[in-house]
Amino acid sequence: MNMEDPQKFFELLKKDHRFSLESYRFVNDALTYAQNVMKLGKKEVSEPAGEVAPEEEDHVTGQDLCVAVCKFALEQYGYMAKLVLHNLGIRKTGDIGDIVYNMIDIGCLRRAENDRREDFDNVFDLAHDLENGFQIDYKKSQNR
Repeated sequence: MNMEDPQKFFELLKKDHRFSLESYRFVNDALTYAQNVMKLGKKEVSEPAGEVAPEEEDHVTGQDLCVAVCKFALEQYGYMAKLVLHNLGIRKTGDIGDIVYNMIDIGCLRRAENDRREDFDNVFDLAHDLENGFQIDYKKSQNR
């Protein structure tokens, strides 16, 4: 997260009370997870001389970021993921979009020309997937 100008974040936190600085950090970390671990947004270049435009190089769609947020939360917090995200103000995929577009508004993130805030709305039931995404495999734990 570009924190070069913390005043921008202070103003943002005053303007939109729904999310904390930790909320923005989490979504930014999930974006990094999407790019580096899930390898989303990486364009393959078929010719060695060809280059991908910087603004397209690491672009992750709204839908893909929502999936990454869910997976990252489950990986980081396990069965507590839903509670942690709830405490961060992230209860549905649309909240992720609000955070992303707040960060775009203050210049911390960029959007592609065809991106829309609505790309984040109702992607899936975040609370349901966080509840059901973490499962204990009792057979594996008994065999240890």
